[in-house]
Amino acid sequence: MAKEQAPRGVDPLIPNAARMYDYFIGGKDNFQADRDLAEMVLSVLPETRDGALENRRLIGRVVEYLIGRGVTQFLDLGSGLPAQQNVHEVAHRLAPDARVVYVDHDTVVCTHGRALLAGAGGERVAMVQGDVRVPESILGDPEVRALIDFDRPVAVLMMFLLHLIDDTDDPQAFVAAYREAMAPGSYLAISHVGSDAAPERTARISEFYQKANTPFRPRTGEEIARFFGDFELIPPGLVNGRTGDGIPPFSDPDRETAMDEEMARMGYVGIARKP
Repeated sequence: MAKEQAPRGVDPLIPNAARMYDYFIGGKDNFQADRDLAEMVLSVLPETRDGALENRRLIGRVVEYLIGRGVTQFLDLGSGLPAQQNVHEVAHRLAPDARVVYVDHDTVVCTHGRALLAGAGGERVAMVQGDVRVPESILGDPEVRALIDFDRPVAVLMMFLLHLIDDTDDPQAFVAAYREAMAPGSYLAISHVGSDAAPERTARISEFYQKANTPFRPRTGEEIARFFGDFELIPPGLVNGRTGDGIPPFSDPDRETAMDEEMARMGYVGIARKP
């Protein structure tokens, strides 16, 4: 087999969470090390692929929901590799003047993201390479500032992101910094793997991720709820499993899910508005 070629500065021997996610949703932008660790995860939690695909669909529903509430600015943090239901595609279908900035720290993600955006979105979409754990660097980035007016309502998306950040990076503090920068009427959307439903399985997966470029830190519903601070959660609040069925944008009542009950309860999602 021919040796897989990686972009300059990318180590294909270290499993990468973004490329593993790409593998879970059926993408081709991954290396053997990513696939090997992803298969280890699937051996413990076979439904991971269903969960990753559902998260992609969820992002589309969240964007539709927020566009319906008049939001036309989106800051997608930890956006990951380009995939179906990209934020700008959904947003521009409903609001052609919407502005979207994707942010990720991974070189491969940003390279592919910029290539994808070269022919779409024009000046209303940008891909920024940066560390979401350092909010001042993102909020002050010239490309971000060129598209996002933080004096007006903005939607900040943290989808499938925070469970890849360890407590040592103090995610509560940096999420609070983003909340502080948002104008009244803005929204914060979060999806996060929970540790409540299957603590033994999530602990095992956390061990696997010690080989990857990021940790895996699932949290309890109570811990996840704290990320919203004093923002007002949109009813029905922070939901997981079947509790969100039939309530837009958390679930799709027209689609039968392949996930079992335990897997469904492992995924939390919430949207909150800044008063």
